[in-house]
Amino acid sequence: MSKDDFFYLGKILKTNGSKGHFLVFLDVDNPARYKKLETIFIGIDNDRIPFTVEEIELRQRNTARILLEDVHSDEDARIYVGREMYLPVSMLPPLKGKKFYFHEITGFRVIDQKHGFIGTINTILDMPQQPLMQVSHGKKEILIPLIDEVLVKIDRKKKEIQVKAPDGLIEIYL
Repeated sequence: MSKDDFFYLGKILKTNGSKGHFLVFLDVDNPARYKKLETIFIGIDNDRIPFTVEEIELRQRNTARILLEDVHSDEDARIYVGREMYLPVSMLPPLKGKKFYFHEITGFRVIDQKHGFIGTINTILDMPQQPLMQVSHGKKEILIPLIDEVLVKIDRKKKEIQVKAPDGLIEIYL
């Protein structure tokens, strides 16, 4: 599997107890969806290494306490602290309508109601204030907020996103 076949699940924050448990942050909208995980992949030396999950207990604020097979002491667990966790993209449930995963819309064409075809999405910049679509328009880059007020429609079959950009935004870039 290549790195593109995975999505970021979260991060191992610290060890928890003396039997190899971890406290992890789950960077997901619905942590309950992941309470029966059997396997996670941990980023080690530019690879995604699979680990079998023995226990997972959801906590507050998108955190969970987990125990991995073959990690049975605080000493064993410490080497994984700070590492990122991943899952295969195939484990994501399909979304419909105006809901989507950021990786899903990369490469989609962006159509503005006023200006027509704007360009193609290179990536989504997940900024603290709001996510931004980074759109290639020839040799120029256009940043468009990815918020409900701007997003009109997603056409997955055509690989297009229709937007209503805020007044004057597109003109700034063109």
